[in-house]
Amino acid sequence: MLSILYNLLEILVVLVPILLSVAFMTVIERKVMGSMQRRIGPNVVGYYALLQPFADALKLVIKEQVIPSQATKSLFFLAPMVTLIFSLLGWGVIPLGPGLALSDFSLGILYSLALSSIGVYGILFAGWSANSKYAFLGSLRSTAQMISYELIYSAAVLVVILLCGTFNITEIIEAQQSVWYIVPLLPIFILFFISALAETNRTPFDLPEAESELVAGFMTEHSGMIFVFFFLAEYGSIVLMSTFTAILFLGGYNMSPQVLFTEDSFINLQSIALAVKAVLIMFLFVWIRATLPRMRYDGLMTFCWTGMLPVAIALLILVPSLLIAFDISPY
Repeated sequence: MLSILYNLLEILVVLVPILLSVAFMTVIERKVMGSMQRRIGPNVVGYYALLQPFADALKLVIKEQVIPSQATKSLFFLAPMVTLIFSLLGWGVIPLGPGLALSDFSLGILYSLALSSIGVYGILFAGWSANSKYAFLGSLRSTAQMISYELIYSAAVLVVILLCGTFNITEIIEAQQSVWYIVPLLPIFILFFISALAETNRTPFDLPEAESELVAGFMTEHSGMIFVFFFLAEYGSIVLMSTFTAILFLGGYNMSPQVLFTEDSFINLQSIALAVKAVLIMFLFVWIRATLPRMRYDGLMTFCWTGMLPVAIALLILVPSLLIAFDISPY
């Protein structure tokens, strides 16, 4: 019984800050975009709009729950839950510092890739169960987009695995103590980041939620509390993907010099270092949203299959070839 309570407490200690970070990610996005577009942004609720996420959450929670009469109600309610749960499950193998992971799983990378693939089912359920043409088109777009860019995403991750020789996320971080992988793998980082934008349905790949065409995409018919689940899942995926990018290419919690600090303070600073790197990647997500226009859907798919996929396959062959040619063995 005590072990179960201890495990639940561990999970809460991880999930509560993550949900808070998701809430404040919305403030960061609105303030940064306001600055980039030469306007103020939110500035009323709380000092520097720090209480704005709580006001938004309260507004959504007390909204009326509208369920379409033609909807398949079981899947209609299940879809946002599936999306949010799989978005949060990804944090189970993320090391927030040395030894600070819920599970230091030896196949952590495969676990993360599997969850990112399964998450598409929530979107499919949402679009199909609503029996709305807008929601259905949005879910079809999102499914095709996520499956397509999953290839690029997986190829980029596979290159990192080939370079460090392990599926364990902590060992991948430790392998970057001398040099971050963004230095030798800059083209792979660019491919990975573009695929991360597509995986999270962010501009310029936000076709599933194209307001001008599909109202709000696969979540058109969802409102009130169940819409909050989709909202949390979307921004939770951005925070998770930013942290995952920092781990794979920016050294994760690695920082230097270690000799200046005691062990406890150094572990705290390493966790802060990971958070700072993740926030920088989140800033890139917002920056790109404020800068680039939405792509047309045929351009989106053509860009993936005829543009990025051949480059990803070429780099997937080139990196191990260089490792063998120069006798660089990660094993």
